Amino acid sequence: MENSFEKFELNRQLLNAVADSGYTEPTPIQDKAIPLIMKGHDVLGIAQTGTGKTAAYLLPILMKIKYAQGTMPRCIIFAPTRELVMQIDSAISELAKYTDLRHTAIYGGLGPKTQIETIQKGIDIIVATPGRFMDLYLRETILVKDLKIMVLDEADKMMDMGFMPQIRKILEVIPRKRQNLLFSATFPDKVERLSEEFLEFPTRVEVTPQATTAETVKQRMFEVPNTQTKINLLKYLFSTEEVQKTIIFTRSKEVADHVYNSMVQRIVPFNKIRVIHANKGQNTRINSMEAFREGDVSVLVATDVAARGIDIQQVSHVINFDVPLIYEDYVHRIGRTGRANNVGEAITFLTIAEEYHIKKIEKIIRMEIPREEIPAEVEIEKTPFDEQQNLLREVDDQRKKEDPTFKGAFHEKKNKRPEVRKSKSSSGTKPFSPTKKTTKPDKKRGFSKRK
Repeated sequence: MENSFEKFELNRQLLNAVADSGYTEPTPIQDKAIPLIMKGHDVLGIAQTGTGKTAAYLLPILMKIKYAQGTMPRCIIFAPTRELVMQIDSAISELAKYTDLRHTAIYGGLGPKTQIETIQKGIDIIVATPGRFMDLYLRETILVKDLKIMVLDEADKMMDMGFMPQIRKILEVIPRKRQNLLFSATFPDKVERLSEEFLEFPTRVEVTPQATTAETVKQRMFEVPNTQTKINLLKYLFSTEEVQKTIIFTRSKEVADHVYNSMVQRIVPFNKIRVIHANKGQNTRINSMEAFREGDVSVLVATDVAARGIDIQQVSHVINFDVPLIYEDYVHRIGRTGRANNVGEAITFLTIAEEYHIKKIEKIIRMEIPREEIPAEVEIEKTPFDEQQNLLREVDDQRKKEDPTFKGAFHEKKNKRPEVRKSKSSSGTKPFSPTKKTTKPDKKRGFSKRK
């Protein structure tokens, strides 16, 4: 009994649902958070993705609310993205299936009519993005006077996405007397400030050091000179390794589309790969995620809009085609694999301009990511002139951040070029060649072209 959910004194309906879900032992965050939430404490939970934190707050909330009552919500859970809102609502469906509790997910991207109708029939728990919640609150569709519990999930991501003004407005309109729960994968200063505004005398529960990566994830990294070589390396990995179920993360929707098109042409059949980013319609994103979850699709190309809140088991590989600029997102990205004690692999590609960001990430995760040589079979492409100049410009910008007195090597070279061109052509020597000039920076920074 000590290692089972029985010790939490949950009712039989919840215990049966937990058993149906296949959970036998609580995870560390569940072990620590459930008793505290049951006793009514405000809780600040710091736990990386994939540790079972959703059930850690849902089980005690479902136990406290117990059954359908009244017409207004008694619990509201806020999450930063529609994908995470849907996932939390799905978890409620699973854990509350033997109760009569009424719940719904509300988020933007589609008309509010159906959401309004559901709420007006009577509701116990609402899972919402902050924007859509305020929209329906201002229409007087959501009444909050019966609210007893409020949850902020993925608080660090909410801060990154600029939700702080909306959260402050929400805190102004909801009842002051309530239980507050805040969960976050990391605990930067901005989340600490939010917790001070939001929580009253909270109990802090931290099950792993901040921003650590799952021990079940094997991490490795390849230094690559340019985008096309990244594509070539992708092709090699898919042809030589057991890449069964993979998420490829990119920095922008343009790169995501480029990777998707390149893979369809050269690497995987079009019916086995999907791409999701902000420009894709809501239904397309939901269908793509479902197809990936069910195994009908084996590769998902995604921007960081999908980095959190996707609870998909048996992901064998996460590939960081680009290094994330929000460093904590590295943890969330690779947290898609190695879930529930399964072993997974995280592979990162980095250019000279991404080296700066990787150093910052390694500092956050408190480890050096092992580097491997690009296999000899991978063709190393020549870096196009424009791409090389952009990389060098980024490196200069990074050096200026660290040293405000640094004037910029790229800027100096750019100013000198007209003189070099003029002097060489006037002396009858070979004119300036951008192609030859741009191969040198690769070599200097350790990204030399293979001979």
